[in-house]
Amino acid sequence: MKWSLSELSQKGAKPLHIDTMVDVTASIKERNKDILAVSPAHVHGLFSMDSLGLLGYLEVTVSVTVPSTRSLKPVKIPLKFNTSEYYVSHYESNMERFDDNDVVIILDNDVIDLGQIVEDNILLHIPMKILTEDEKQHAADLRGSDWNLSEEDSQRNDGDGVDPRMAKLKDFFKTDK
Repeated sequence: MKWSLSELSQKGAKPLHIDTMVDVTASIKERNKDILAVSPAHVHGLFSMDSLGLLGYLEVTVSVTVPSTRSLKPVKIPLKFNTSEYYVSHYESNMERFDDNDVVIILDNDVIDLGQIVEDNILLHIPMKILTEDEKQHAADLRGSDWNLSEEDSQRNDGDGVDPRMAKLKDFFKTDK
């Protein structure tokens, strides 16, 4: 679904309500080869003109299958997130009217592509650490052929103690006055 910025501007104060399914499987897998599967995304929200410009507020529900970061086994991750973004024309030069917390998207050809918006936000919401249920349950006990890491070891290493191999470097940037 695509709309021109001028088309949505002509609606004035009346918002454009959206409640649809968007399939971004092919394009998202092309952008990120690690993604194994993506369900069609349910998108519910609206586009509305306000004093700053065109505001899009969307709620997206989708499932993404990606490899585990530990074993590379497929993991299906349910994602549900909200996004609130302003869309402005590439002819617009005054961005000072927006707050630092506002997300502002500059449209290259003044066309809003709902598929692109959903795709970008799905990629932003995929977590960095992905584990299967079995890996989550056994996360406290990691073992290899010649190494062992327990939760107790990682907590002990996260303390304020200085690694003896790095002890000489702790005063490296100190200046004597």
